[in-house]
Amino acid sequence: MKLPTVYSTVKEYKETEILIQKSRFITYVNRVESEKEAVRFIQNISRRHWDATHNCYAYQVMDGQIAQKSSDDGEPAGTAGRPILEVLKNRDLINTVIVVTRYFGGIKLGAGGLIRAYSQSASTGLDAAGILDWVLHRMIRITVNYSAMGKVEYELRSMNVDMEQPKFSDKVHFTVWVPDGKESTVTEMVAEQTGGRGEVILGQKEYRPIPR
Repeated sequence: MKLPTVYSTVKEYKETEILIQKSRFITYVNRVESEKEAVRFIQNISRRHWDATHNCYAYQVMDGQIAQKSSDDGEPAGTAGRPILEVLKNRDLINTVIVVTRYFGGIKLGAGGLIRAYSQSASTGLDAAGILDWVLHRMIRITVNYSAMGKVEYELRSMNVDMEQPKFSDKVHFTVWVPDGKESTVTEMVAEQTGGRGEVILGQKEYRPIPR
């Protein structure tokens, strides 16, 4: 599977609660790195709320491919897990799991009421957790002579790339992270500023967060 250049997920773990017709809807939202991690999170919440009427959930995870799953956990089919999953899909969130725990308050909501309640619960949890965009970056290692250090560092800072602290030996070593596909901008700059004497090595790729 080709890695997407950007995906969105929640910023942090969050718990929220709303009351609808005397039923408590407690929402748990978290970022996960795999389907196994999502399942473990769901199991932990379910154990914590073993006495709840329902522990409904949904997740979307990029685990080799996009994996998604939802559960109504005893609610009428399509009234709980699917609405939670639709909120995730509509917001285009990956590596995100939501569990909505319900304690029944004695008033039946009907199918339409349940769909609205679980959708609202999921949305409230996501709003509280916040969103991060994760952009695929490439690490670039740059080695230059001291005479070119100032010019190269100035240009790198002008590019607004993620730059680690320079390291010094007989030469100067910069490590920067640039969005995947933008490597040539750095490579060409180094060649220009060093007269072709700078060394550029392309390294690993990883996702790095960019807050909205």
